[in-house]
Amino acid sequence: MNLESPKVILDKSAEETFNFLSDVKNFKNLMPENISKFEVLENDKFLFALKGMPEIVLKKKKAIPNSKIVLGAAGGKLDFSLTGYIREIEPSKSEVQLLFDGEFNAMMAMMIKGPISKFIETLATNMKTTF
Repeated sequence: MNLESPKVILDKSAEETFNFLSDVKNFKNLMPENISKFEVLENDKFLFALKGMPEIVLKKKKAIPNSKIVLGAAGGKLDFSLTGYIREIEPSKSEVQLLFDGEFNAMMAMMIKGPISKFIETLATNMKTTF
């Protein structure tokens, strides 16, 4: 299952955006209002939970300076990744899009498609207001 957030334009350079997303503690500021738990476990790993959903642990798997950050599931039953693509538009403007990629059976995909789509859309939208 592949899901894409809308592209958002930030008044920050690609380097500033990359540095912000590279620091996992900043994801707390991007989370939806219905977050029930957020905890930084290591400098590249965090745990979060949304009300009514199980806890999810994400770990930074890959980082390409100023263009890409890949977070992946760190344990648990589900294997997926959340990739942030960063593109410089101007020296002080960048575009960000989040992509969610995971392998799920048809029943699971049907159940989580809506909530995951809303989640990555919220993360992207909150970048404009909190960063």
